[in-house]
Amino acid sequence: MKPPPFRYQRAETLDQALLLLSAEGEAAKLLAGGQSLMPLLNFRLLRPAVLIDINHVAGLAGISETERGLRIGAMARHAMIAEAAPIMRRFPLIAAAMEDVGHPAIRYRGTIGGSLAQADPAAEWPLLAVLLDARIETRSPRGEGGYEAASFFRSALTTALAADEIITGVEFPYLAPGSGWGFAELSRRHGDFALAAVAVTLAREEGRARGVRIAMLGGGDTPRRAGAAEAALEGEAPDAARLAAAIAALRAAADPHGDLHASASYRRELLGVLAGRAITDAWRRAGGQA
Repeated sequence: MKPPPFRYQRAETLDQALLLLSAEGEAAKLLAGGQSLMPLLNFRLLRPAVLIDINHVAGLAGISETERGLRIGAMARHAMIAEAAPIMRRFPLIAAAMEDVGHPAIRYRGTIGGSLAQADPAAEWPLLAVLLDARIETRSPRGEGGYEAASFFRSALTTALAADEIITGVEFPYLAPGSGWGFAELSRRHGDFALAAVAVTLAREEGRARGVRIAMLGGGDTPRRAGAAEAALEGEAPDAARLAAAIAALRAAADPHGDLHASASYRRELLGVLAGRAITDAWRRAGGQA
C-alpha cells in the first residue's frame, strides 16, 4: 500500500516548524516517529497535503529532572525512555509499560509526543499520562501553553490540541516516596494493540493505602481514571474484600466497545482481572502484603 500524494517539508528549528504549521493549517501533519502516522496514510485514512518533518529540530528529545517532576521531551523515543536512568529511578512504571509498546522497531522510532497527539485508545502513553497527572506542554504562534492530561484526550484519535500547536514535552509530577506501582496489559500477541490494560500507583502508610490512583485502557474511547475504585481502596488495607470492591467499581465504570478482537463483556471482565493484578503488584512494591 502507498500513501496518497503529499508535499514534504523539513523543519530545522521549532520556530520554523511552527511557521510551516501555521501556514498550512489543518492540511498539514507533523512527522515525528511516523509509527502511527504512516499506517494511517497507507490505508488512506488520512490525506494531508503536507508532512512537516520535525526529526531534525534540536532540543525536543531530552529527559530531565526538575523541582516539580520528570520532564520528557516530545521527540524522545520509547526505547530511549525505557532505558534512561532517571526513568528507572523515578518512574519504573513507565519503563515497564514501554515493554508492551509494539515491537522493537516501533519502540526505537516512535515518540512520546507522537503517541499522545495520536491519542490511540489502545496506546500506553495516554494511559500513563492520565494515571500520573501529567502536564502536556505545547508551543504555538501564540507562545507556550499546555494541557492537563485529564482534559487532553477528547475521544478516540481526538485531542484538545489546536491545529497550530506542537507538543514540546511532558512533565510527570513525582510520586510520593516509597510509592508502589502496578501495570497489567493483555493483547492477543505480544506487540499487538492492547485489548485492555490497568495501571496503578499507591503509597503505604501504617498498613493502609494512600494516594491511590487507578487508570484503565480499553474501558472507553479514552483512558480514564477509576475514581470509585480508588475510593474503595483509599485509607484501607487492600484485603480480599476491599480488592473485590475496587474491581467491581472499576468494571461498573468501564464502558468498553466490542470489536472483532473482543466483545464488550469480555473487555469488562478482563479489566477486572488486570486491575486485581495491578493493585496487588502496587501494594507489594509499596511494602505491603497483598
